[in-house]
Amino acid sequence: MKALHFDGKTLKLKEVNFRINDAEAVIRILKSGICNTDLEIVRGYAGFVGVLGHEFVGIVERCPEVAWIGKRVVGEINVGCGVCSFCKAGDSRHCPRRTVLGIHGRDGAHAEFVSLPTRNLLEVPETITDEEAVFVEPLAAAYAITERIEIYPTMKVAVIGDGKLGLLSAMILSLKSDNVTLIGKHQHKLAIAERHGIETALIEKPQKYGRLFDIVVEASGNKTGMQMAMDIVQPKGFIVLKSTFHGETPVEMWRAVVDEISIVGSRCGKFAPALEILKKGKIKVRELISEIFSLDKGIEAFEAASKKGALKILLSM
Repeated sequence: MKALHFDGKTLKLKEVNFRINDAEAVIRILKSGICNTDLEIVRGYAGFVGVLGHEFVGIVERCPEVAWIGKRVVGEINVGCGVCSFCKAGDSRHCPRRTVLGIHGRDGAHAEFVSLPTRNLLEVPETITDEEAVFVEPLAAAYAITERIEIYPTMKVAVIGDGKLGLLSAMILSLKSDNVTLIGKHQHKLAIAERHGIETALIEKPQKYGRLFDIVVEASGNKTGMQMAMDIVQPKGFIVLKSTFHGETPVEMWRAVVDEISIVGSRCGKFAPALEILKKGKIKVRELISEIFSLDKGIEAFEAASKKGALKILLSM
């Protein structure tokens, strides 16, 4: 099959062998989304070799459970062992033997076909378009913040970073809090948040904001983001880390002790809540699409996704 394959040094569009696992569903990809994680892998993060891509929507073409055949689906990206304590608790995201679609030990979705167990699949409602369905994975990642911290309407929340994940996080959090501010440096991205009723601010010296926020979400992907979060969170507040910045992050950790700041990591989320949000039209994601490329122009698509100010780039198969 045709796929975008990374060999550890170079990303290439090439023919690769698609190995059919009779115990899993074979899904024909309709559309996939290029994520910042894909870009980081190409830059050396995670040490992955294989087909990239973990955001997708597709049609089940082959499956040991025939009821799935023909269904339009999205797929949770973590495939657990099924027997460890995390898997038995229904959370394969932390299975020590997991594979992760297009990231660790499992070929991904920037391809004509992908393989996943049926336990990872969710059917996409007819009211959700293919373009919208691609956003289920990043929307679920944003929603995961609410699994880690209980958020009340009166809480003051800041999101640092106006990239795709920052925008989606601000949109999700605005469903929980009446006071959400997205802090970024791109006016065209901040304008999207404003159209969703979210307050915005340009990144300036932290003293401008004061220590006002109960919760600060760091989604900038920048080494200075954590320090800024420490500067604007109030004592006894929460900092949620959503970025996977690859490198050292200078921060004065003594401040977390003195001010009793809780620092929380947040990674992947569960897909069902994200599908429900899209189904009910609570969040409009189409504005986040910069451009759609064919798989044949996949290398060009990655170049577009790498450009400063780009939002979501999709691939159409």
